[in-house]
Amino acid sequence: MAEDNDEINRVVLDNSPGNCIMKAPNIQNQIISSFAHFVLKAILCDIGDDFFALLVDEARDVSIKEQMAVALRYVNGEGKIIERFIGVVHVPNTTARCLKVSLESLLTTFGLSLSRVRGQGYDGASNMQGEFNGLKSLILKENRSAFYVHCFAHQLQLALVQITKKNKQLCEFFGSLAMLANIIGGSCKRQELLREKQFEKLCEKISFDNFVTGSGLNQEATLKRPGDTRWNSYYFTILSMIKLFSSVVDVLEYLANNGDDVAHCGQATILLRNIECFEFTFVLHLMRSVLGITNDLSQALQKKDQDLANAMKLVTFAKDRLQELREDGWGKLLQQTSDFCVEHDILVPNMDDNFLLYSRDGRISRRGTQITNLNHYQIEVLYTVIDLQLSELNDRFDNTNTELLSLISCFDPSNSFSAFDTNALVKLAGFYPSEFDDCGLIVLENQLENFIRDVRSDQDFSNMVGASRLAEKLVAKRKNITYPSVYLLLKLSLILPVATASVERVFSAMKIVKSELRNRMGDQLLNDILVSYIEKDILDNVSVDEVMTFFQEMGPRRKIF
Repeated sequence: MAEDNDEINRVVLDNSPGNCIMKAPNIQNQIISSFAHFVLKAILCDIGDDFFALLVDEARDVSIKEQMAVALRYVNGEGKIIERFIGVVHVPNTTARCLKVSLESLLTTFGLSLSRVRGQGYDGASNMQGEFNGLKSLILKENRSAFYVHCFAHQLQLALVQITKKNKQLCEFFGSLAMLANIIGGSCKRQELLREKQFEKLCEKISFDNFVTGSGLNQEATLKRPGDTRWNSYYFTILSMIKLFSSVVDVLEYLANNGDDVAHCGQATILLRNIECFEFTFVLHLMRSVLGITNDLSQALQKKDQDLANAMKLVTFAKDRLQELREDGWGKLLQQTSDFCVEHDILVPNMDDNFLLYSRDGRISRRGTQITNLNHYQIEVLYTVIDLQLSELNDRFDNTNTELLSLISCFDPSNSFSAFDTNALVKLAGFYPSEFDDCGLIVLENQLENFIRDVRSDQDFSNMVGASRLAEKLVAKRKNITYPSVYLLLKLSLILPVATASVERVFSAMKIVKSELRNRMGDQLLNDILVSYIEKDILDNVSVDEVMTFFQEMGPRRKIF
């Protein structure tokens, strides 16, 4: 082609410009850094000089380096709640003072200041939420308006963990479930055996005319292994256990009778005795209901646009559902468990008979009991588990009853702003003395009176749910200009974080970017790749021409005109 085309001949083979190959590692790193620069520039332009909240978490990477991820939560010009990742910083240690120094250094790099912080969201680690020397306390000493909110999703997980430590039945149940997942999931042969048993059961069911088949139905499934750091993973383990129960029993029977490993034979025998009983299946279906409720709450809390007032309402809804399960769920739960036991040939006890205690070898204890099966399963198991769960939720979410968070709920627009209270919102503004001085509070009170009359008479504000939607509608209708003090107070309440899911997702991305095969990646390169990788929507809108110009000005190189 070069011989036949003079234009091609000028740029190929010996005539090609040798300094434009772009294969050198430092050149590639500079190109990546250029893209990250414009991604961060777009985020900072979106924030402007407005207020924001900090979302911070730390974890080790594959090189055993402690990395601190930082995200910002703010309300953009359209009134939408935005959470953006701005960087990951390698910290020599995880003491609160070291984290604060690293955090200030990162914010200073972007021209941001801790004085603009109006919210802090961390997990429950002592170095983060410590009352005297935690990161939140060190920042609060400099900025009294940087209110701290313990991650709701993390509090929910702690509440679930605690009930297993306080209840014997749950402790035994989850112990058996974890052992079961380890035995079957810890070997490729045993997983393959489970698939074979599942296939045999499926073929047997298909032989019946009333079994539903079709595209996407009856897919191959495995017993999901629960994770210690994500308690809702147990919910999916329970769902897969219910689906594969008969196949799991067949695998355990095979291991108990034909296994070469004596230890596994013994474990399989114990597990068979534990799971083929009414109590295990009863707790299995009970925890499916309980964890199903809390899993829905956990998923809702991790949405980036979730506002604090709505999150408080979701927690209340979860408590109400648990209370309904306690009051009205016994009959349905017993029927589900009994049907499951009949299907899998498990003896269903008579609820009027005395409850029998079993020793570790499976024999009936001579001591017996003076309570009926109904008393045991309904009161000692169902009521006790739900009461423990409700108690833990009330204890963990006690900060939802504090004055600050209760006042925020007055911005809830549902039911024609039925929760609106002018005096409460003026009191809320008092938590932000830098934004609302004495004169500012008077102006705010007057604007609130006009504001509530305006929005209640406007059909566009009817049937709204959530303060975040209210902020978007105010901007769309340009009422944020009409009522600037009201909108400012609304923004400050929306900035308060609900969960730290945004920064926790950073560490999931970090495992992809910095893997075992790329474990020598430098801190700056890691940061630049993560910024571009996580904020893909901004990266897609970055101008390539601007990146080229910025890249050319990073060093002495030939420019293209």
